Amino acid sequence: MIQIAHLYATVCLANAFFQIALIAGAPLGEYTQGGQVKGALPLFGRIIAAVSLPIVIFQGLAIISAAGFPGLGWPLWTGWVALAVTVLSAVLNLITPSKKERAVWGPVMLIMSGLAGYVMILSLRPL
Repeated sequence: MIQIAHLYATVCLANAFFQIALIAGAPLGEYTQGGQVKGALPLFGRIIAAVSLPIVIFQGLAIISAAGFPGLGWPLWTGWVALAVTVLSAVLNLITPSKKERAVWGPVMLIMSGLAGYVMILSLRPL
């Protein structure tokens, strides 16, 4: 289970770097926030990316904690919140009007939902 959680956290880290790139002005607007902006995001879009950054990091840490990673010991409910946010993100990325966002982040978020769901279901079993 810890390997699955690490895989989930690794994808969260990749997502965090994507958010940092958006904040820094990378021309990836078509791949995020509904794909309404071609090129770099305007200030408000960058603020949204900045708010997303700690959320994505929280999600990764919550899932590896739920898997029993030593030293974290977060309450189990944080893993369930991370799973819920991941599933919601998957749905939003699958229904976005942006073809590029849907093609890239839809499948990624679906896989992440499966990984987080697997960890959280296994976390219910007694050790």
